Amino acid sequence: MCLSIPARIDKIEELTAVCTVGTTSYQASLELLKDEQVEVGDYVLIHTGFAIQKLDAAEAEASLKTFEEFKALNNRMDTEEQKTDTRLI
Repeated sequence: MCLSIPARIDKIEELTAVCTVGTTSYQASLELLKDEQVEVGDYVLIHTGFAIQKLDAAEAEASLKTFEEFKALNNRMDTEEQKTDTRLI
């Protein structure tokens, strides 16, 4: 299974974009999107260092919200697991 991350383009230099996901920045090649118009502020899907698809802002924000929900669920599950492990000792 492959996972791509929605990221906002903050800066473009030739065919490389600096993109932000949350508080982390990544460099992504725009080589695969050179036939598509992308600008600072646009969202793209990043996979293995390449921007592979341009997204509209609403779609990107919905995906990022889902990632945050999964992260929160995972944290709750970890907390519950730690409580359970402590009781077994």
